[in-house]
Amino acid sequence: MALVAALILTSACSNSQANKAPFSKPVPVHVYPVAEETTRRRVQAVGSLFALEESTFSAQVEGRVDKVLVDVGDVVAESQPLVLLDPRELQFELEREQGMVKQVRAQLGIGPNDPPPTDPKKIASVQRAEADLFDADRKYARAKEMFKDNLISQQTYDEAASRYESSQATYDLALQEVNRLKAQLISSEANAALAAKKLSDATIRAPYPGAVESRNVHPGEYLRLQSPVLVLVRTDRLRARLAVPERWAGWIKDGATVDLHLEAFPGQTFEGRISRINPTVSQESRTFEAEALLDNSDGRLKPGFFVQASMPSEREDKAIFVPEPAVNYRYGVYKVFLVQGNHVSEKQILPAGQTEDQKGQRFEVAEGLKPGDRVAVPISGDLHEGDTVEEKVEASPATR
Repeated sequence: MALVAALILTSACSNSQANKAPFSKPVPVHVYPVAEETTRRRVQAVGSLFALEESTFSAQVEGRVDKVLVDVGDVVAESQPLVLLDPRELQFELEREQGMVKQVRAQLGIGPNDPPPTDPKKIASVQRAEADLFDADRKYARAKEMFKDNLISQQTYDEAASRYESSQATYDLALQEVNRLKAQLISSEANAALAAKKLSDATIRAPYPGAVESRNVHPGEYLRLQSPVLVLVRTDRLRARLAVPERWAGWIKDGATVDLHLEAFPGQTFEGRISRINPTVSQESRTFEAEALLDNSDGRLKPGFFVQASMPSEREDKAIFVPEPAVNYRYGVYKVFLVQGNHVSEKQILPAGQTEDQKGQRFEVAEGLKPGDRVAVPISGDLHEGDTVEEKVEASPATR
């Protein structure tokens, strides 16, 4: 009885499979032949974004903080005031030095915008001393002749000689005074310029457009020289510093365009350009640093973001590609469906590095396929091992 029951069950299953086979429909697919082609390799690297410039501003003059005009996160323009110190003491110092300049110029007899005299003999005080010397010289010469002829006394002669010597000394002193005043004018004008600079330094300004990263002062504080005030970063352009594997050292060139991807903006690509390449390789990581500059005029990107970069190289290799929809990824394994007759079978493949693919979204295969193989992509639904398939010709753009 058991044998009869087993035969009946086997016969029923056979009839069921026989009845099912005629009703299974072929799966419509597009079939793509596998071919080998020459492709240019792209280099993959990771790194971080850095500000184009980062500056810690310090106090150039001592003084009490009057106003702090910005705070952390504020975007500032070039030359915009950031911190104001109390300017009154510096203003008084400037006025004192300017008054000294006016005094010296008045002693030299020149106007506020006149250059220092090049010929001291044109100064009024020197001309007066020169006239006195000329008069004393003539009277001394006449006294010598008259004394020789015994027409004047010794006392009169001595008085003429003494007056001449005194006039000569006065003239020499007048010349020296002019030179002293000229040197004093140079010093006074330098002091006035320095006082003006210190007054200007009481307003701390942004040397470039950027954003405030940190602020270290508050109104009312007294700042000493070189006291840190705030940190400003320039973010209208950013530096992407990338760690490139050493095997690509001979293939990366200055000026190459870099595609950058950030987790903060999934699905978007930002473009940079290689500006510097470090000539040394890190012995710890076996990588070298390449720096790319990218525009950030809209301020979307921030220093510190992690980036993944893809950059072109000069290296060309033979490679095999398949359309991305033909590749199935599950549990860490990549597979495709090979067409054999009118059936498909699963084949495991190994992915290769990304290339500079100019033909759309394709997947490069390192192992598992060879030229002449044919892979299937279902038009709708899924494929399974052993499925019967029916190839459909892909419509051209003109007939769609």
